[in-house]
Amino acid sequence: MRGLNAPAGAHAVFPDFMQVIRAVLAVVGKAVFMYLFVLFVIRLMGKREVGQLSPFDLVVAIMIADLAALPLEERHIRITDAVVPIAVLVILEVGMAYLSLKSDTARRVIVGGPTVVIENGRILEWNLRKLRYNINDLLSQLREKDVHNIADVEYAVLETSGQLSVLKKSQKRPVTPEDLKIQTSYEGLPFPLIIDGRINYENLNRLKLTVKWLQDELRKHGVDSPADVLFASLDTQGNLYVSIKQAAEVKKAQFDQQ
Repeated sequence: MRGLNAPAGAHAVFPDFMQVIRAVLAVVGKAVFMYLFVLFVIRLMGKREVGQLSPFDLVVAIMIADLAALPLEERHIRITDAVVPIAVLVILEVGMAYLSLKSDTARRVIVGGPTVVIENGRILEWNLRKLRYNINDLLSQLREKDVHNIADVEYAVLETSGQLSVLKKSQKRPVTPEDLKIQTSYEGLPFPLIIDGRINYENLNRLKLTVKWLQDELRKHGVDSPADVLFASLDTQGNLYVSIKQAAEVKKAQFDQQ
């Protein structure tokens, strides 16, 4: 009967293995929860790109990232020790955003204001020094705006997000149809009808079109199935743009060769 008994070490190994599994699952659970929580928090803070964040927003974002990582790095730190400070930061962020919306003074203190750095082709040196913004940065951002001669600039304004807004002199701007007194037709946004082989039924219904109409139009472009389409859209002039998947193009070429 002694031979049927498990070795004494096995009883010690099995509990240790279960503890490791439980520890791994706990870390995974923390990671998933913090990911979903931080995602919710960022959505709550509003839709803004990193380049559009004010200094206050950037500080809050950095602190949220640091706090979210704490319970994942240190096992002894409870998840509530990170959730509560993050929630406080979000309340402060939303409160400051609301205050900035209602008060010009608060907005200038929290976010700052835009600063003119070029006026009538002349660089405002004092404003550059006040912003600690050097000439090389100014020239770089002007080139990004396709401006290579400062003399062509009527106004250049450094926004609170760090982006440079440029207004060229009227003689240096591209000619528009309005300048030539040419009447133009309305151009709206095209409606995506197929994305990665999936039909956008919402846009079809909005345009009062049917799937049969879409399939007939695709056949005119040599496409048999919407599943073969990477992207298709309809503009306000009624023109259908179709981009076929590469795999479908290869398959069609092989079929044509046969």
